[in-house]
Amino acid sequence: MRKIQSSLLKLALLLSVFSAAAFAQSSDQNKPWYFAVSGDSRNCGDIVMPAIASDASKHSAAFYWHLGDLRAIYGADQDFVAEASQQGQPTDLPAYEQQAWDDFIENQIKVWGDVPFYLGIGNHEVAPPKSRAEFIQKFHAYLDRPDIREQRLKDDKKATEPQAYYHWMRAGIDFIYLDNATADQFDAAQMKWIKGVLDRDRKDAAVRTIVVAMHKALPESISSNHSMNESPAGVESGRRVYEMLLKMQNDAHKLVYVLASHSHYFMDGTFNTAYWQSHGGVLPGWIIGTAGAERYPLPPNSGDAHAAKTNVYGYLIATVNPEGKTPGTIEFKFEELSEGQIPENVVQRFGKPTVHECFVGNRRNQPIEQAQP
Repeated sequence: MRKIQSSLLKLALLLSVFSAAAFAQSSDQNKPWYFAVSGDSRNCGDIVMPAIASDASKHSAAFYWHLGDLRAIYGADQDFVAEASQQGQPTDLPAYEQQAWDDFIENQIKVWGDVPFYLGIGNHEVAPPKSRAEFIQKFHAYLDRPDIREQRLKDDKKATEPQAYYHWMRAGIDFIYLDNATADQFDAAQMKWIKGVLDRDRKDAAVRTIVVAMHKALPESISSNHSMNESPAGVESGRRVYEMLLKMQNDAHKLVYVLASHSHYFMDGTFNTAYWQSHGGVLPGWIIGTAGAERYPLPPNSGDAHAAKTNVYGYLIATVNPEGKTPGTIEFKFEELSEGQIPENVVQRFGKPTVHECFVGNRRNQPIEQAQP
């Protein structure tokens, strides 16, 4: 049965890639197209993610990109407990840990239907008893999507197995996901890989734009209290990656955009800090940890951002090649969701009190004062 399910899943992913390829071939290069991004769907994600998928459909999103933290793992998510309790099922930690990732697939991936789903790793995916190796095994089909596998083998024909970091090309854009789920990242192997990807992009005139996504924001951002600043290795390697991307923007004249979650709020302009202003320049950067996780207060210096908002759920809708803009330009807009946008079938499954509590509660009152996992 598992082999059949795996084969069906791979077939579905393959068909979604063919659909994406047909879209790219049939669409006008100058005609805008869209994709959706968000992260951190633990706690109330089974309630919020269906609303994100429904709302993104009005933009005909070409794909959705999840930036990690699928389920809480260290304790059962509120949505899981509510549904299991209604069904008279156990909600103890061992039962939850066994079902958590299947729950994510059923309630947060499948709601996207035929829309291609790209998956990122976050720090909760390596919270014991889970691990990076288990994540790669469980979500192998998503990390080894045909377009990701094709690009990986094009880069290195010996790279037959997927990693938690990857990239793929679409319409002159290199979409790159970096793995910084643990304190030792970016390690030497991933740094070598990143450098190789960017070196090839620098030489490739067909690549106009680079979109880099990850779970934790690169260091020295406005959200530095909850970012790669959490570890010395993260600070050192993250600064190096930022500098690489800055050179791609300033020297290679590529358009560069940087996305992250980890902090559970929306922010546009997270790298507009004194550190980066005095160390080479500011990259366009967004925080979008608003897919269901416990909401955090904004950091004290959030006023330096272009825009910031907390105690909200939503996602970024990206418009590629807006009319009148330079080819490869992407504009990002935050789409906030209200309680009334939760699909009725979801409300019926989890109950109105649970849905309401996810909106009026599910928030932290005190800010995160120091970097922490």
